[in-house]
Amino acid sequence: MRHCGAHHAGTTTYLPTTTSTSSSRARPGRAPPMPHPPLVAARLCRRLLCSSSRGLFPHAMASSFTAAAAAPAAQQAGTQREEYEEVLGRLSSLITQKVRAHTGNMGNQWDLMERYLQILELEEPIARMKVIHVAGTKGKGSTCTFTESILRSYGFRTGLFTSPHLMDVRERFRLDGVDISEEKFLKYFWWCWNKLKEKTDDDTPMPAYFRFMALLAFKIFSAEQVDVAVLEVGLGGRFDATNVVKAPVVCGISSLGYDHMEILGNTLREIAGEKAGIFKKGVPAYTSPQSEEAMASLKQRASELGISLQVSDPLKPHLLKDQHLGLQGEHQYINAGLAVALASTWLEKQGHVERMPLNRTDPLPDEFIKGLSSASLQGRAQIVPDSQVNSEEKDRDCSVVFYLDGAHSPESMEICATWFSRVTKEDRVPSSMEQSRTGGKSRKILLFNCMSVRDPMRLLPHLVDTSTQNGLSFDLALFVPNQSQYNKLGSNTSAPAEPEKIDLSWQLSLQSVWEKLLHADKGVNGVNSSETSQVFESLPLAIECLRKMAREDPTTSYQVLVTGSLHLIGDVLRLLKK
Repeated sequence: MRHCGAHHAGTTTYLPTTTSTSSSRARPGRAPPMPHPPLVAARLCRRLLCSSSRGLFPHAMASSFTAAAAAPAAQQAGTQREEYEEVLGRLSSLITQKVRAHTGNMGNQWDLMERYLQILELEEPIARMKVIHVAGTKGKGSTCTFTESILRSYGFRTGLFTSPHLMDVRERFRLDGVDISEEKFLKYFWWCWNKLKEKTDDDTPMPAYFRFMALLAFKIFSAEQVDVAVLEVGLGGRFDATNVVKAPVVCGISSLGYDHMEILGNTLREIAGEKAGIFKKGVPAYTSPQSEEAMASLKQRASELGISLQVSDPLKPHLLKDQHLGLQGEHQYINAGLAVALASTWLEKQGHVERMPLNRTDPLPDEFIKGLSSASLQGRAQIVPDSQVNSEEKDRDCSVVFYLDGAHSPESMEICATWFSRVTKEDRVPSSMEQSRTGGKSRKILLFNCMSVRDPMRLLPHLVDTSTQNGLSFDLALFVPNQSQYNKLGSNTSAPAEPEKIDLSWQLSLQSVWEKLLHADKGVNGVNSSETSQVFESLPLAIECLRKMAREDPTTSYQVLVTGSLHLIGDVLRLLKK
């Protein structure tokens, strides 16, 4: 196989980069933006143009109005984009530099959340909110997505708060299944930001990034008067910012595993105990099937609160009446089963008993099936062809297809490897990607990164072993830093221009672990091979390398598994979108 210039194992050759950086300059004190006069002018012009089409105005006059409206509209778009970049800069300023494993993180002045709610006058609105609260290690985002989609299919106005975002921070706040508009996001951001800036001080500092996001979600959902708010816990449960909800309608725990152990504990019992922190007295609780150790901890907490904890079985495919889940992967039937239980209980508690499933054996109501089959969530078992290569070489058969999954725990690595092995064997590419198929040989490539707080020896072995068990081996592994580490939130994400500023020590350590895994059975101790792995100083360089290989060898299809970090998934999607 041909390889592009990069950090081959055992070398330290740097490739030049020519990307640029940008930043938003935060201005002190900002009032919420008022409606722009150009918008009024544009609307007036549209009315006049409509009149001209009915013969009331000459075409020449219509043309002059078109030109007059275009300039202010473009100016307004530019102004709003600048304002949006400024907001992203302010959000970035809330990202704490404290390492998440810091000993002071447990709780980390969690009682400040009550003060923030008082400042934003959100206590009563949250008390009235009809919340579905979900924690877990794996699948909590998918469970929330399924649940929201089901209830939206019934016609309820829905709010969905999830994390992290992949390409745009507005993805975290969905209204009726759609990311919040830029206009509304800016309006609610400034409302929260200005009130907090006015009332915070040394004793009550500005909330950290995720806490601000949760507060913003509560403001958005209350102001938009949603019928149901589906909240995904950010980390843990007991001290999570979403846990200020005192009386949710129902709580759920998705599959548990080993993740964020530096904060939540080293055993499943400890981790489950933190997740069970969202349980509330008098509130029904459901869980996906768990290991014995985790289940014992969940049951203990439920018993202390005097509530029953019910286990939701994985959804049986026949209940969907020959439809398929909107999210790929066999494991999604576990998440769908929990979502059905949560949505059913919410309907019951809100007095909609007639809309609930009759039993566990008959097919689900049409609204449930529609919600489950139409649910969508980027970065989870998602297949994306590289349209740049596949379109520019359409007279030839070369192709690059990316298989994206944000797995970042040992258990999810196994699920990810099983999915990738299955779909590449079946060549299950949607019909719109037909031009991507070469019909010839294929190469399996791994594009990987994970956060430095995670132990690669708990991730990569599960990926390799499960792949091997499914008859799949990787021809090449590429290790890259996340683009988003350079610009946390801004839309113009780019790597530093100077190569010497790039620290690749983590990526080199990942490569070392990979090589040891590959050569362990051959008796080779820590010897790296440039034929099986490479380290790149930026993600764009790695993707360009893949494209170059595809162009030079058009008889081979390149099937690229991207995993290890949802941030990496977002970076890849952003680059492919360009």
